[in-house]
Amino acid sequence: MNIICISDTHNFHDKLTLPIEGDLIIHAGDLTEAGTERELKDFFDWFSKLPYPYKICIAGNHDFYLENISKQELEELIPNNVIYLEDEAVNINGINFWGSPYTFTHHNWAFKKKQLEMETHWKKIPQQTNVLITHTPPKGVLDESNKEAEIGCPFLKEQITLKKPKFHIFGHLHENYGIVKLQQTTYINATSFIHNLSIPNPPIQIKFHKNY
Repeated sequence: MNIICISDTHNFHDKLTLPIEGDLIIHAGDLTEAGTERELKDFFDWFSKLPYPYKICIAGNHDFYLENISKQELEELIPNNVIYLEDEAVNINGINFWGSPYTFTHHNWAFKKKQLEMETHWKKIPQQTNVLITHTPPKGVLDESNKEAEIGCPFLKEQITLKKPKFHIFGHLHENYGIVKLQQTTYINATSFIHNLSIPNPPIQIKFHKNY
């Protein structure tokens, strides 16, 4: 499966140059900037029309409207050909995906949890997860803030070490775009824009076969 990874488009999704071919596109959160219903409808209109057979997305800390709507409103908002994951799993062609939008922060963002809540939260990740999708990075991996501090989640890193997904796709930290492989997991910060959303990063492409 040819997987295309993007994240943190903040309403600039139509500025991306995407690959012509792919089997699946994953967006790792911050679909919008202000998190309004109008912004989300614009994003999902764009995302649903992309030419890839499968489309997965999660929310990020900017996507306020997704945090506060009812299940019925969510079903009406999400197009039928888009898979939206909020602490949920999906199996596509034998590959197990699990996605979550939550981050630890003291600021008034969407989908936030207290630091001690995160330890329990990440235990929800199923043992058989092949591709993990979160908005927040794990502690010490592509997670430096502009103050050169590691602000990823240590409890997330613990669960990844235990459950060993083949890939972990995330965003949130805009200056940390890239790929690093540590032990059995390949970590991907797929942030799509840097420098005040002025410079687009190319989507990151990975290949994953279910017999890995």
